[in-house]
This record gives sequence, structure tokens and C-alpha cells, in this order.
Amino acid sequence: MSGRTVSSAILILVLGSFFATLCDVFIKMAGVDVAIFQFTFFRAVFMCLILCPIAVAKYLRSPRSMATLGLKWHFIRGNIWVLAAVLLVISLAELPLATANAVFYTAPILIMLFGSFFYKERLTMDVVLAAVLGFIGTLVILRPTEVTFAMISAILFAVVLAANSLLIKKLPQEQSMLYGLFVTQFFALPLAGGLAFWEGETFEIEILIYAAVSSICSILYSVSCLIGYRYVASSKVTSAEYSGLIFAFLLGWWVFGETPDLGVFIGSLFVITPLLYLSHRDIRRLKKEQLMSNTRSNLGAG
Repeated sequence: MSGRTVSSAILILVLGSFFATLCDVFIKMAGVDVAIFQFTFFRAVFMCLILCPIAVAKYLRSPRSMATLGLKWHFIRGNIWVLAAVLLVISLAELPLATANAVFYTAPILIMLFGSFFYKERLTMDVVLAAVLGFIGTLVILRPTEVTFAMISAILFAVVLAANSLLIKKLPQEQSMLYGLFVTQFFALPLAGGLAFWEGETFEIEILIYAAVSSICSILYSVSCLIGYRYVASSKVTSAEYSGLIFAFLLGWWVFGETPDLGVFIGSLFVITPLLYLSHRDIRRLKKEQLMSNTRSNLGAG
């Protein structure tokens, strides 16, 4: 699977979505009573340990000046990652896997909204409608007769994830993604370690196991995105990532015995359908532009 064709890129992204959902499964398996800050710290530690050999290899092959590029943004993203990781643990501990993931999938909509505000990207009525439907879908999924901390955490996680994703635009494009991921996680260690020390919970070997396995799954997801989006236009394959919601339904039922009700299915449609439409719209636009470009080339050649 090279990722050079649309079909192989889609397959890689589907596998990546599976690993992302599997990461959520292991986080949820850590349990309601897990030491949240300690767990987050160990996740950052394991990600650094796994990525360290790759980062060193990239460092030795690249100019020394490349290693220090974008440190400010890596530092900011690393500390935001700690907040996102904490919110993720809280929401997954209380909410069913499918419910939490359905709320998480509002992040792409928030990215588009934040992009129009912070980067002055064009905001169309389609995007506004997608945002409104996504908000309605979130309400249908959660059905908040009473507001719980887990519900708030799931929504805040989507917001923080969207903000951190937008900051990727600030990172130097010539820098390796995996090297950048290592630096980001390295900068997350002081805050995560300080919070774990302040938490003062006793060490449990189970936390170490779940943190290690979830970190591996998280890195595999990042690698799949790196390969899946490298050679193919993102608009042609991005809808493959929504397969993660299907995996959340299946793994939630298989591992935790959770049976999503009709409200979760309907709410998920409100969230995912507009995103699929926007992706399909971009594909049509790219095809139209390509056709016009080919027509001009043929006219010029004639």
C-alpha cells in the first residue's frame, strides 16, 4: 500500500481510523477511576520514546537549523495536547464509545469555522449549514436532560482538537511530520509531569500498559494520515476517515457491550452527512478545474 493511488490512500486512512478508534478503546479500558494526569503523562512519555529514534534519524539527516524551526508553535501545541488528552480521558470514561466519537466528529466543522475567523478563509453557506446541522446532531446524540462533566468534556475536546489542528498551518512545511510530532510531545512532558505530580496518585502497572498501547495506536494513526494524504488530494480521500464512527459502533458493542440507540444513529447522520457533502463538492470542483485546465491546454496546443 503505497498511498499513491486513491484506492490505496483510502484503505490506509480506513486503517488509520481503526487505530484511532482502537486508541479510544484502550483509553476507555483504563477505567473511570484512572489517575487522569498520570495516564496522560505516561502517554506523552511513550510517544516520545517511540518517536525518538525516528526524530534522531531525521535530525542527523537534516540541516541543524531545521531542528529549531517552529519551536514556539510546537510548545503551544504540546501544552494544548495535554488539555485535549485530559478531556479525552474524562469523556471516554463516562460516555459510550460511539456517543463520544460522534461528538468528536464535529471537530472538522469547527476547524472550518475557526479557519474563517482566524485565517480569513472563505465561509460559505454550505459550511454554515454544516455547522448548524452538526450542532443539532450533537444535541440529538447527547440529549442533555442533565448536563454532565463528560458531555462538556467531549464537546470541549472537539473544540480543543480543532484549535490544535489549525495550528498545524503555523508549523514549517519543510519539517518532517514525525519529527514535529516528537517535538510537540516532548514539550508536553513538563506540564503533564507537573500535573501528574500534583495529582499524587499511586502508580499502577495497568496504567502503563494502557498508556503504551494507546500511544502506539495514536502514532499509527498519525503515520496513516502522513501516507494517506501525501500523494492524493485530500478532498478525494478525507471521507474515508469517517469510517472511524463505524468502528466506534462496532468496537463499543463488541468490547464494552454498548448498544447505540436510534438517537445516536440519527445524530451521527446530522454530523457526518454535511461533511460528506462538502467533501463531494470539493471533488466536483477539482474535477471541473482540471477539465477547464485541460481544455485551455488543448486550445493552446491547437
